Amino acid sequence: MLRRHALLTPLLAAGWPHGAHAASPADGDAAFQRLAARYFRDLMDLDPLNASAIVGWPQYEGRMEITIAPAAIANSKVLYQRMARELLAARVDGLSPANALSHELLSWDVNRAIDGLKFPAHLMPIDQFGGVPMVLANMGSGEQAQPLKTPADYANYLKRLKRLPEFSRQAMANMRQGMQQGYTAPRALIDTALVAFNAMAEPVFEKSPFAQSLGVMPASFTREQRERISAELYLLLTEQIQPAMQSLAAFLQGPYRDACRSSAGLGALPDGAAWYAHLVRLHTSTDYTPTQIHYLGLSEVDRIRGEIAKVQKHYGFEGSVTQFLQWHANEPRFRPHSTWEQVVKAYEELNARIVPQLPRYFGRQPKQALQLRVMPELLRASASPYYNPPSADGQRPGIFFIGAPSGPSRFNNSVMTSLMLHEGQPGHHYQISLQQELDLPEFRRYGFSTAFGEGWALYAETLGHELGLYGDPNQRLGHLKFELLRAVRLVADTGLHARGWTRERTMRYMIDTEGCSETDARQATERYMAVPGQALGYKVGALQFQALRQRAKEKLGERFSLAAYHDLVLSQGTVTLKVLERMVNAWIAGGDQANAGTPRKT
Repeated sequence: MLRRHALLTPLLAAGWPHGAHAASPADGDAAFQRLAARYFRDLMDLDPLNASAIVGWPQYEGRMEITIAPAAIANSKVLYQRMARELLAARVDGLSPANALSHELLSWDVNRAIDGLKFPAHLMPIDQFGGVPMVLANMGSGEQAQPLKTPADYANYLKRLKRLPEFSRQAMANMRQGMQQGYTAPRALIDTALVAFNAMAEPVFEKSPFAQSLGVMPASFTREQRERISAELYLLLTEQIQPAMQSLAAFLQGPYRDACRSSAGLGALPDGAAWYAHLVRLHTSTDYTPTQIHYLGLSEVDRIRGEIAKVQKHYGFEGSVTQFLQWHANEPRFRPHSTWEQVVKAYEELNARIVPQLPRYFGRQPKQALQLRVMPELLRASASPYYNPPSADGQRPGIFFIGAPSGPSRFNNSVMTSLMLHEGQPGHHYQISLQQELDLPEFRRYGFSTAFGEGWALYAETLGHELGLYGDPNQRLGHLKFELLRAVRLVADTGLHARGWTRERTMRYMIDTEGCSETDARQATERYMAVPGQALGYKVGALQFQALRQRAKEKLGERFSLAAYHDLVLSQGTVTLKVLERMVNAWIAGGDQANAGTPRKT
């Protein structure tokens, strides 16, 4: 999950856009390029904290806007509406193919953003993932988007921390407004969130998660620098941050929790059905309805459980598929680790087996390195393993953070291969790092969509077959478990938000279908409650990547190259699934395997 070619022949000559090979742009092209560049910079200025994670440019360090404040929301609306007008005014027929595609994708992004402004997400700014306070606390580890390598880095971090009390006051004001208007978070999410918020309200300075930055100071710092930074942080925490976080935690635990809704899904909120329909479109980049997705999920669940039944025979287990999955999850031989450091070492050994094989399936490998690290402790209560993209300047590598709420002794090693292929390479790391290397407008070079990005990462899990990693029945089963999880998401997410399912019914469906523990079912259900629609993009996107690969293979026959297919689908960065299909169809129509990365426009 994301909290970001050798065959890239002259595509323009074949009528398909690629900025690296475009001729000198005409006036219309130059104007559009300026428009797109200005939009991206304006977008980053609206949220410098997020900009640090997306691009890592130094001009954003130390800056933080309160994006849930009325003025910030108004500024966002002004930007999106201005962009919509300017995009409509641009003469698309006069643009080069490269810029015409960028215009199409930028229009998609802007129109979805405008659609989203209709719904008051800012009135529910807190969930179990902790929001801005959690982001700032975890930045103190020095392993996230905030660098902590120089005294200037620490000064920038302190500048951001100084805005936290203002964020807390605005968050409480928004939640009070939400209480009056009928927009509150599900109470179950606040109950889970209180663990983290009570930790962030820790009154003892040395135990505060915001103080962890003092423990990662480089040895090169002088004594004077260490003492000055420590003193500044001590005063800031004790006089401003701790009182603010204690007030926020008390508000969440008291009046807000009392007012929170007992319902689980977005459909229970005013205009919730329209809100969810918007999020379905946003995260799938399709026009699928929740009902269509729900039944697609049920079909996929049945298919995958049938495949699991075949693996079950290998183990000679008597009983239902669900009982088999429950047995396997708790079998000690599949839980051999006692520390997260041991798990990371096992991942490093697995990665060493994968890397030498990837040039057979990709014409181009990313320049950025991939690192494997243990997830920050504060996140383990609510987060799954995740990938942090590299920074634009190359100073921060791509990082696969490993951890889980259940602890290392409960970690079932059957899922390691699929997790490595998904979060690491050739999943998120390949797709995002290669995208950053493309000659594209910045909004595309650093863009991400759930259907494409998570769809690619889920598709990448299937490459374990080609890489010879699923010959082991344990890893084959782990792959099927993860595929089943993503199919269950289609049923559970739509069940929660479009069909009135309760949290408890959703958890029971997961337990009965996946054989997972109640803890895992609760964590997954609450994730879908907090981020409606996001879980749909994985399976919807992966099915498209798989279907297009099969179509190309059938049409091209012996001329089909898997490496060429991969280079093609990653050649334009993140695109909508509609554009992805158009790319592959054009490539098939060209039919020239010598120019496999050169789709022809139809």
